Amino acid sequence: MISYIKGNLESKNIDNVVVEVGGIGYKIYMSASAIDRVGEIGSAVKIHTYMRVREDDISLFGFCTNEELKMFEQLLGVSGVGAKSALTILSNISPSSFALAIISGDINTLKSLPGIGAKSAQRMILELKDKMKTQDAIETEFVPVKNVVSNSKAKDAIDALQVLGYARKDIDVAMSHIDVENLSVEDMIKQGLKYLGM
Repeated sequence: MISYIKGNLESKNIDNVVVEVGGIGYKIYMSASAIDRVGEIGSAVKIHTYMRVREDDISLFGFCTNEELKMFEQLLGVSGVGAKSALTILSNISPSSFALAIISGDINTLKSLPGIGAKSAQRMILELKDKMKTQDAIETEFVPVKNVVSNSKAKDAIDALQVLGYARKDIDVAMSHIDVENLSVEDMIKQGLKYLGM
């Protein structure tokens, strides 16, 4: 598996970039928003990657941040969501807003994303929340998890970070560094993502 690619940005195209590393050009599929943010042609870049291997295809998908990569991986776990659909979703919503929409059951926000209807939005919410519950059950069985917060906004932020694929024990450590009393849920999610991305 290729975790990231660091090299010179050779070209930007509609749905991909080419990064040269040691004389080899890697074609990396990215969301439109990530292509805009990745850097200028000729500059040195670091792109987090997900490598998809199929019988007839090997593709690299790239992300500017680990949070985007985690969200992409979570989206691929939802039935009916493929890599191209996941990139389209990433182009239109931030990881923190997406996680908040899942936790709060905000079907309207999810329906506003291209290619997502009411049924797809409901399936996304159901499957990602179920995955989070399964993860919680596994972690509490093997690792005693210390509950760092009791307020409901902080619980929503913790749930949202779990939707993005972070382990509860890591989230608890991150939350201990965040002002849970005075921040909004979305700000807690953003701060948590910064801490977890270190």
